[in-house]
Amino acid sequence: MDIFGFIGAGLVMGISAIGSGIGIGIAGSATIGAWKRCYKANKPAPMLLLTFAGAPLTQTIYGFILMQQMSNALEAGANGGKLLGFGIGTGLAIAFSAIAQGKAGAAGADAFGDTGQGFTNYIAVVGICETVALFAMVLSMISLG
Repeated sequence: MDIFGFIGAGLVMGISAIGSGIGIGIAGSATIGAWKRCYKANKPAPMLLLTFAGAPLTQTIYGFILMQQMSNALEAGANGGKLLGFGIGTGLAIAFSAIAQGKAGAAGADAFGDTGQGFTNYIAVVGICETVALFAMVLSMISLG
């Protein structure tokens, strides 16, 4: 078995999880700030804001799923250099999706925390960011054969 393939499989998971952590940190900070403003104004803090904070977590799952598929491909004789490329490229695509999702979630948390309106609109934008990660994962899986 090719060591580069194992490195690639590990990198897709690790890079995806790093992106999730960054995205959660961005959206989570804004969520806490929105709750603070609610408390200061003596109005209820909407628990729906947790949706924005937690949304980037799913990219870690996508990295894990692809890592499993890459490991299976490696055991079936796939080229390790190809898997290394997939791991880095797809891991970065998934990570940047999570970061973008965190930024969109931060804006959504801020807006919804202030107005209590527009949740569906804001979560739709967060979902569009998610789609990039899904496409990267699925298209990589298809390309693995």
